[in-house]
Amino acid sequence: MLVTHELSPIYDKYSKVLILGTIPSVKSREIGFYYAHPSNRFWPILENLFNTKLSTKEEKIEFLNKNHIALWDVFKSCDIHASSDASIKNYELNDINMITNIANIKAIFCTGKTAYTNLIKNYKTKIPIFCLPSPSSANATFKLNDLIKEYNKIKEYI
Repeated sequence: MLVTHELSPIYDKYSKVLILGTIPSVKSREIGFYYAHPSNRFWPILENLFNTKLSTKEEKIEFLNKNHIALWDVFKSCDIHASSDASIKNYELNDINMITNIANIKAIFCTGKTAYTNLIKNYKTKIPIFCLPSPSSANATFKLNDLIKEYNKIKEYI
């Protein structure tokens, strides 16, 4: 099924870290916000790393801006089955320069191998790009505490 990205990137000129997923999941598209599936561990990871509680979309946006974190996705559109990154094909990339030309991004972190592989294959930059494990509950290899340890690298660039 062809999916077109409809969520705006979250960033401002003070952003130092850019976190990129692939494309919003079915649940995220339904709710209209990033990492919206209740079993996705993205927000719990950040809550643990920054010792905070984030309940609403507005709180999450304020948190990201306050902590100089930009959030978006690698794909502008793609064919995808349900929310399976492994099924992505026939894609078009988002213009990451839209953020990097305005903000002084020190590092880019991709939340999973599909986002990482396609970004480094198609996007040339001197900004370091790192691959983090997917926060999806489908990634059973990593428990929440393991993910928190991996995602802690983000704090080095803020």
